[in-house]
Amino acid sequence: MKLSKEAKVGLLAVVAMTMLYFGFNFLKGSNLFSRSNKYLVVYDNIDGLTVSNPVVLNGLSVGRVHAIEILQDRGNQLLVTLDIRKDIQVRRGSMAVLDDGGLLGGKVIQLQVSPSGPVLASNDTLIARKEAGISAVLQEKALPVLEQADSLMVHLNAVALGFKDTGAILNQVLRNYDQTGQVLRGTLQENRANIAALTANLNQLTASLAETEKQLKPLLAKTNTFADSLNALRLGETLTATRQTITEMKGLLTDIKGGDGTLGKLATDQALYNNINYTLISMNKLMTNLRENPKRYLHFSVFGKKDKGTAEAAIDTTVQIKSLDPQQ
Repeated sequence: MKLSKEAKVGLLAVVAMTMLYFGFNFLKGSNLFSRSNKYLVVYDNIDGLTVSNPVVLNGLSVGRVHAIEILQDRGNQLLVTLDIRKDIQVRRGSMAVLDDGGLLGGKVIQLQVSPSGPVLASNDTLIARKEAGISAVLQEKALPVLEQADSLMVHLNAVALGFKDTGAILNQVLRNYDQTGQVLRGTLQENRANIAALTANLNQLTASLAETEKQLKPLLAKTNTFADSLNALRLGETLTATRQTITEMKGLLTDIKGGDGTLGKLATDQALYNNINYTLISMNKLMTNLRENPKRYLHFSVFGKKDKGTAEAAIDTTVQIKSLDPQQ
């Protein structure tokens, strides 16, 4: 008999769902065609273990987590039911270790089978144990690192505070340099005309030096002959005598400055200088009065006699100096 289209669609949906169910369980590692035993494990905390997580024996998947129940009458402990292949002989003393499934997360049950003891029957209880996960290990290792990092941050904060003070000092120095640059810029602007004139003078001086160099070249050409003439002179003795003369002049100037000798006393004795100055002033006044009133100081007596046997006349001249007082 022929099936209707609706029956065919329904049958196809049932087959697809059946294949999906068997495929999903096959991918999880469950063998639906083999018989298995169920074992119970009680944990205080399963750290995210879920149904269908694998049960592993030495790296081989031998079962899966079948169910998880909460035991509220026992302090909310968790009863985990494990579905393990029947050919695996689980003896008394075996442990179900809750462990991390990898770096990406997930949990697995590591089955550690006891080498001795009677074989457990289905629905017997295994010993529960938990391994420190990767996160716990990382946390344990990271705590000292975090403490050191905290101490390092404290030191870095202290260093940063020091740099803050240094930065303030540098800012002040930079502001001072900026003010100095502004003052220098203003000075250059104010003296721009002087600088231009100085540059022009330097250019003229350079041109003059170039012209002078041209004029000196013929003279330098003649210095060879003059140098030959100087070689014949005793320049060493001349320089020695000149040096000795300079040394003596230095000593003489030192004595004068120290007040030794007549010139030294004249140069350093203020009283002597004042007396000489006063004497010169008095002499000047005396000479002036003498020139204007000579009769006050000089008296002339001229007596002429004739000698009886000679033709010459004898003149007796007597000059009497009355007084040098200008008031007479």
